[in-house]
Amino acid sequence: MIVRTWSARATEAGAEDYRNYFSATLVPELHGLAGFQGALLLTRPVGELVELTAHTMWESLAAIEVFAGSDITAAKVEPEALAMLVESDPTVVHRTAVLAELP
Repeated sequence: MIVRTWSARATEAGAEDYRNYFSATLVPELHGLAGFQGALLLTRPVGELVELTAHTMWESLAAIEVFAGSDITAAKVEPEALAMLVESDPTVVHRTAVLAELP
């Protein structure tokens, strides 16, 4: 499994809006893609902002390319999601999961 990780910062209200977007819009869309295996959205306070870290799980780098395009290191963030954020990382990191203990 390949884990694709991206992060951003938002106000508390923006972080809540993004959580709702992630849950109601993004994850259902990802479920329609071959090779998508799940997602996590993590948050933590960072000063006056909230850091959001999105982790999506994929079967392979080829499955990620179908979602992200040929430059799989570029973050893919829709304009409606960007509007909820103060800062958004332009790139993502991919890691291979070597152990996963999830229900």
